[in-house]
Amino acid sequence: MTTVPLPERPDLGQLRKQAKELHRATPGGTLADAQRTLARRYGFASWPRLQRHVEALNSRTWVYTEPAGAESPAARFLRLACLNFAEDAPDRWVEAARLRHQHPDLPATSIAVAAACADVPALHQHLAAGASAVKPAAPFDWPPLMYLAYARLEVSQEDTLAAARLLLDAGADPNDGRFFLGLPTPFTVLTGALGGGEEDQPPHPHSIALARLLLNAGADPNDGQSLYNRMFTEQDDFAELLLEFGLGQGDGGPWRRLVPDLIGSPEELVRGLLHWAVTHDQRQRVALLAAHGVDVTSPLADGATPLEHALRNGHRKLAKQLRDLNAPEPKLDPVDTFVAAALAGDRAEVEATPAHIVDAARAARPGLLVWAAAQHRPEAVKLLVDKGFDINARGRGDMPLEHPWQTALHTAIQVGDTDLVRLLLELGADPGLRDCRFDGDARSWAEHFDRAEVLDLLGP
Repeated sequence: MTTVPLPERPDLGQLRKQAKELHRATPGGTLADAQRTLARRYGFASWPRLQRHVEALNSRTWVYTEPAGAESPAARFLRLACLNFAEDAPDRWVEAARLRHQHPDLPATSIAVAAACADVPALHQHLAAGASAVKPAAPFDWPPLMYLAYARLEVSQEDTLAAARLLLDAGADPNDGRFFLGLPTPFTVLTGALGGGEEDQPPHPHSIALARLLLNAGADPNDGQSLYNRMFTEQDDFAELLLEFGLGQGDGGPWRRLVPDLIGSPEELVRGLLHWAVTHDQRQRVALLAAHGVDVTSPLADGATPLEHALRNGHRKLAKQLRDLNAPEPKLDPVDTFVAAALAGDRAEVEATPAHIVDAARAARPGLLVWAAAQHRPEAVKLLVDKGFDINARGRGDMPLEHPWQTALHTAIQVGDTDLVRLLLELGADPGLRDCRFDGDARSWAEHFDRAEVLDLLGP
């Protein structure tokens, strides 16, 4: 059965209503049959598992909202000081630091503020007075340890670790977290410490030391959101640490036990990290995973091997690396062979490809130029344009998938490749075309990403 995702913040009452409607539309079946069918449609083994998941999600869901009215200085400070994955910006953290300077007594007013500031004396006073190390506090309904991990203030490592130890010794849960927007992968304390994400949110100033402390205290290293948030860049300090503590092993910890149907197993999580690495030519990460015993030769979740992914995306150095690790040689079909040669900038092999194969590649991969731009491949861009690929076609820049999101020009602006922007314009890219997700032209993308040189190229 084809599954569909649950809606954000799923409502159990609405799901019960759907099950009743399905029951009425299925003569001869029981309500239990309809509930089971509905559960499986959403990817769950049974109705009780779906119920349990929705109850767990709704009891821990977190959605960032601006305050409806005035809020206390403590709540305002925490709102500004902490990552929220909705309105994150450096000026918010600067404003938080200014508020603390203006109100030096803020840590004394709230254990959550004391935690975010890593104010050890204030934490001692709060705990001695009976304050809870686990009770959620405004504005995000987080426990103090989450505020500490998500805060982006200039604090010393010594104070950060001392504050975290105090809270852990007082009963704080190193695996605590929330479901951001009701999504099934929890944003945990560890997620906050390690930072990252689609907007490249910064890690905690002492992220690795803090994460090590949390892992030593029992945080599970199979943290799916941390892996997702940090997979986009080449920096591997997070992966080295998580592998040291058992990433890819164990049962997945308390969160997988709580919502087992939609959180991947430890092996699935680490191989997902491998999948991204081989698709994006992260050779150092592949070597790191292999050195820690991760299988880098057998097929991934989509059925293709890591070496197949490397070859299809023109990553020839990575392909050699995988062959040296005894990866079996795959056989690519003619279209994939052409795409691989084009992305690798191999003009001789591209020119030797029969015209009907090139035609088939254009039909199968109309947005290939977008992917080439995302990979900073000017030679591939020129080869593909020479072979008739539409320079203004839309595709995805984050994965080699044919979804019509944006043009190659949008993508070159996004990744900050001014030379590639210049090349695309010379080859006929239309700066007036708008992307299909944000409805922005080249100029608006350059303004959004603060690309002054691109704005100069685009002219008045």
